[in-house]
Amino acid sequence: MVSVNQGAWVPGSDIYRYGYNSIPNIPITGAPADTTFRRCSMLHDGTDYRLYAFRDGSRDTLYQFAWNGTSYAYGHDSIPVLTLANMPADADSGSISLLHSGEAYHAYLRKLGDPTTLYQFVHVPGTSTYRWSYDDYIPVLRITGFPPDTDWSRWSMLHDGTTYRIYAFHYGQNDRFSQGSWNASAHEYQYAHDSIPQLNLEGYPSNSDLGRVAMLHDGDDYRLYFQTL
Repeated sequence: MVSVNQGAWVPGSDIYRYGYNSIPNIPITGAPADTTFRRCSMLHDGTDYRLYAFRDGSRDTLYQFAWNGTSYAYGHDSIPVLTLANMPADADSGSISLLHSGEAYHAYLRKLGDPTTLYQFVHVPGTSTYRWSYDDYIPVLRITGFPPDTDWSRWSMLHDGTTYRIYAFHYGQNDRFSQGSWNASAHEYQYAHDSIPQLNLEGYPSNSDLGRVAMLHDGDDYRLYFQTL
């Protein structure tokens, strides 16, 4: 059974610790047979913990799961199938990050050939669609200042009620990652802006799939997840 290993940030430190203030391991249930969990993200919307994964072979179709008290269950309290609409031709669907800003659900894809450029999609209320260049939301976002060894295949984003944050691991390192946040005055995500620049993992078990990461903030805790191998 597919599951996720969960840990959380230890306040006053630079540590995300496995099992800290967390259920250490959570199963994912009911997934369609063509779900690809290698392209997955998570968020908390103020009420529900949610998990998203692409349909295998698709660049624009997501399956949605939510926490039901015992597992992340497909379709629970969710629109089961979501579509990314109006997608730019050079959007990279090899990874995705989603967050909830308190006002809207957002999804982000990197630009092919330039992982420090993000395309922002926003959920259109009353539909099953996340649309690029929707309403007054900024369609293209820049990321600056991250270390040259940043591994942009292992990245995640969240909103903590105040700040939009972005995280990415380093090539060749599985226990240290970088943090930045949105600088509204500069109109970009900046490394170390309003952030602990470098964060460390502690205690995550050996069955954690370190090739992908998901993060969220639930109003109380910053949480970090790896799928299990």
